[in-house]
Amino acid sequence: MKVVILAGGFGTRISEESHLKPKPMIEIGEKPILWHIMKQYTYYGYNEFIICCGYKQHIIKEYFADYYLYNGDVTFDFGHENRTIIHNNVSEPWKVTLVDTGLHTMTGGRIKRIQKYVGDEPFMLTYGDGVSDVNINELVRFHNEKKQFATLTAVHVGQRFGVLDIDRENWTIKAFREKSEADGTRISAGFMVLEPEVFDYIDGDFTVLEKEPLERLVKDGQLNAYKHNGFWQCMDTQRERDRLEELWTSGKAPWKLWD
Repeated sequence: MKVVILAGGFGTRISEESHLKPKPMIEIGEKPILWHIMKQYTYYGYNEFIICCGYKQHIIKEYFADYYLYNGDVTFDFGHENRTIIHNNVSEPWKVTLVDTGLHTMTGGRIKRIQKYVGDEPFMLTYGDGVSDVNINELVRFHNEKKQFATLTAVHVGQRFGVLDIDRENWTIKAFREKSEADGTRISAGFMVLEPEVFDYIDGDFTVLEKEPLERLVKDGQLNAYKHNGFWQCMDTQRERDRLEELWTSGKAPWKLWD
């Protein structure tokens, strides 16, 4: 199953760094948060990625083009045939497709643009700015048992975001709505599993995934919530980046499942 990662936005709420690079390339422990997300999926055996690029996409492409240079020892031998020798290669079992999905394309439109790379098969989707210790294999198993078009991971956080109304008996999502002061409910954390039928819910570049497509899936009874009670943190602000950096530096990063 392929993993699609949304990595094309402007990241305006963390402009301290995003004016220089795409938000998924902002570093935690000297590695882009995109790398952390990919390592989590690899831990569960998913190694084929499709990255939806947009803003400053060349930085993402250059990172993967020069991955060995960034992560291994290298000798530049200018005196003998102008050779470059890479030592003790740091290899990942990844196949990475980097797609220009447009500078101003919305989240749904970016997904629509990579349809030809996904093909007619289920795929996973997440945002390029959030890490979690969610069990990907359990998420996929839950999705397969439900036999519906879409599953997203639902987590508890402070009420900054819109929230989900969930049927507590079968964990089907009943509605998306704005937060209220009385809410102590769950939000979407990304980490989705989607059937190819979801492409039919997206019209084009200016479709916001979190609006009409998910709302139509709710109306059709095709959107489920996988309840995750563990760690999840997005990186919308510098303060959130600093929190993730502190966790990583302390050796207590909950999302670091790999050795």
